[in-house]
Amino acid sequence: MSATADLKEPSGAVTSLDEAASVPSSRLRAFVRLILIALLVAVCAAIHLVHRLFGPSPWPRRLLRGIGWLAGARVRSDGPRPGAGTLIVANHVSWLDIPVLAGATDCAFVAKDSLRGHPFMRWLCEENGTVFVDRDTRSSVGEQVAAMEAAIRSHKPLTLFPEGTVGDGRTLLPFRSSLLSLAEQPPLPLTVQPVAIDYGRHAPEFGWPTGEKGEANFLRLLGRRGTVAVTLHFLEALPQGLDRKALARLSRAAVADAIASGGAVPPRV
Repeated sequence: MSATADLKEPSGAVTSLDEAASVPSSRLRAFVRLILIALLVAVCAAIHLVHRLFGPSPWPRRLLRGIGWLAGARVRSDGPRPGAGTLIVANHVSWLDIPVLAGATDCAFVAKDSLRGHPFMRWLCEENGTVFVDRDTRSSVGEQVAAMEAAIRSHKPLTLFPEGTVGDGRTLLPFRSSLLSLAEQPPLPLTVQPVAIDYGRHAPEFGWPTGEKGEANFLRLLGRRGTVAVTLHFLEALPQGLDRKALARLSRAAVADAIASGGAVPPRV
């Protein structure tokens, strides 16, 4: 299927703020889940702080997997799992992508520098090996690539969301190529692997419609009834030796085809 196909969307797809507000969501359910997540964070953080005195801790991954489960995500996957030395290039539908993907792969993330301003979120990110970047400052790309290189040499895969933001669940945004220049830095042993995060027909419910505030989006998804099946399509690694623009183009095409073939809302481009 073409990566540029503009195909029919399913009935009931969320396309606007008004439609997002119409999706059944309970504030009571959201706050119950939020309390359970807070308790999980407290328990996992305490165990993690003790565990890391003796070596690498598995608890950030366990915490994120638990958050995804409490939020209703039931994760399945297909394809080859990414290992150390892998740069995962994935589409970005929702904040839920992060616990889902980290729980399945133990990956670190490339995240917006604005998260540094939130002490608790910053601590959680740093404990999981997050690399902070400022995508709007082109002069700092070299430093950011160096930080990514240091991260990729660790025991974790590193995930980049080249769209740069979450979308509305229906549209696959352009993949920015600047940070993919990491793959042009020999002799770094680097594998670039596209991963498609697939919420199936529910993808529009998990997107971020224009005009919806971050807190409202977070609580709306936590308050959603029931669970959702999220499939992680681990796709074949891209050939080595490609330039960053080719990597961005091929990654985007592979992700778009995987989501369309998997029966999800076909992405518009």
